Amino acid sequence: MGELKQLQTHAYVVDKLGAPFVLRDVVLDEVRDDEVLIEMKYTGLCHTDIVVQQGGMPVGSYPAVLGHEGVGIVKHVGAAVENKSLSPGDAVLLSVHNCYACRPCFEGRIGACVKATETNFLTPRLGKDNKSPISLPDGTPVHGQFFGQSSLSKLAVVAQRSVVKIDVPRPQDLAVLAPLACGYMTGAGTVFNVLKPTSEDTVAVLGAGAVGFAAIMAAKESGAKAVIALDIVEAKLQLALSVGATHAINTSSSKDLNTTIRAIFPSGVDKIIDTTGLPFLLNAAFKALAHDGTLALVGVPPPTADVQFNALDLLTSCKRVIGVIEGYADPQKVIPHLVQLYQEGRFPIDRISKTYPAECLDEALADLKSGRTIKPILSW
Repeated sequence: MGELKQLQTHAYVVDKLGAPFVLRDVVLDEVRDDEVLIEMKYTGLCHTDIVVQQGGMPVGSYPAVLGHEGVGIVKHVGAAVENKSLSPGDAVLLSVHNCYACRPCFEGRIGACVKATETNFLTPRLGKDNKSPISLPDGTPVHGQFFGQSSLSKLAVVAQRSVVKIDVPRPQDLAVLAPLACGYMTGAGTVFNVLKPTSEDTVAVLGAGAVGFAAIMAAKESGAKAVIALDIVEAKLQLALSVGATHAINTSSSKDLNTTIRAIFPSGVDKIIDTTGLPFLLNAAFKALAHDGTLALVGVPPPTADVQFNALDLLTSCKRVIGVIEGYADPQKVIPHLVQLYQEGRFPIDRISKTYPAECLDEALADLKSGRTIKPILSW
């Protein structure tokens, strides 16, 4: 590709807090020895991107290029990149960028990294020189390497640890695989790594979005006795029943979620995953837990949200409440496994996504908000 400096490309830039995503020309300064240059093919739109854009979660600075569910083709591999199997032309998924030095990382629970906020949201290019690789044509710095990648861009300079090599015999599969990098990994990872349901367990999933659907599919794959999908959109619930849910509950017609669940499962539910972040649902979900049950929070709640649980119920019912980031997953292990499950027809994520031209981000976001699309993916 010639000298890998001052590379021209285009990316979605958020100019300031609350500003829209605008497709603009940008410049990538260089590809360093520990970085990989990726030509993006597809980028999943994750709820976290929207939350950050709206100020619900932090970002290092503005302007910023977000995006953290990229899939693309390697164009260049830095000389110091540790994975010597990476070569130009390889298909890769771009996932989280964590420290790999703290206790959770050493234990393989990469999603629980102590420095996850710093490495994914706040600081590009970790080290003494953390200058972002992205700028506007006039030289204005743009925050980059969001989640080590900033994949809402045609070209991206990516931190080496965000790069996961994948084996995809059919190039057309790349589009549906992009969300494995975050949303699907979060839902499935929470089931496989944290809740670990058995054939004797019941599993409920609050919210039938991309994360929720991945959790439903993973719960089915785990052999759970019953899998309950809960949402307010009837079409989503019907789709959930076709990909692994055994029961569906429309919460818009339920005055008391605990009562509704216990009318079907009198002893409560063993494992509950909340993908909504809504405090009133979290309160109800805690009440609906069976004895020795676990409630896993994976949805992002409002920054000022509080949840109240009855302490005596927590104690005497031996209940557990846990926050889970990125499914406690090691992307280098979980993503290839999920790719294999998809290729074997056991993780039918092609049923829940829709691909849009990269120029149609506003349409994709509108469809996501309305519920017409469960998982929008941009094609570059």
